[in-house]
Amino acid sequence: MNKMIAGLLSLTVAISGLSFTPTIVQAQETSSINRGPSGLALPRFVSLKSARVNMRVGPGKDYAASWMYVKADLPLEILQEFDNWRRVRDVEGTIGWVHGALLSGTRTAITTPWLKDQKDLTVTMFKEPQSGAQAVAYLQPGVIATIKNCDGVWCEVTVENKGQKLLGYTNQADLWGAYPDEKIEN
Repeated sequence: MNKMIAGLLSLTVAISGLSFTPTIVQAQETSSINRGPSGLALPRFVSLKSARVNMRVGPGKDYAASWMYVKADLPLEILQEFDNWRRVRDVEGTIGWVHGALLSGTRTAITTPWLKDQKDLTVTMFKEPQSGAQAVAYLQPGVIATIKNCDGVWCEVTVENKGQKLLGYTNQADLWGAYPDEKIEN
């Protein structure tokens, strides 16, 4: 219960723009990017490659597993790097270490996870990147989407529904897995 409350609080803070994330994004835009030992930007979003990934309390296999993820493609935020290990945060705010080989640079996102208890609220996936365009689908909170690109306001995403891939646009503010105003090109 405390984990969920802490995760929701951190998401609420991030959404309201009071967290450190907008500062980092602004720094990335001005070329003073904070980089880890890998040379890649920190923080950054990635996704899980595998359906079974242990999160550990420290950067090594000798550290206890504190959590096991059982779904591939979940987005995680990398906060720190140490050797081949990445300190990550999940959508609920849980922080731990995951081996870098279990992570993918493929960008995924979760639709409005801060509304996961309100299944009657949906995120509209549009055919065009504009409000009022034709709706492609209505996504409940917690749907995993693969990000194709984002322009800072709209993200072009794909979601799977009963074996079919749907392509459309969602408002970037409705996704956990892309920073506010972040531009993504894949």
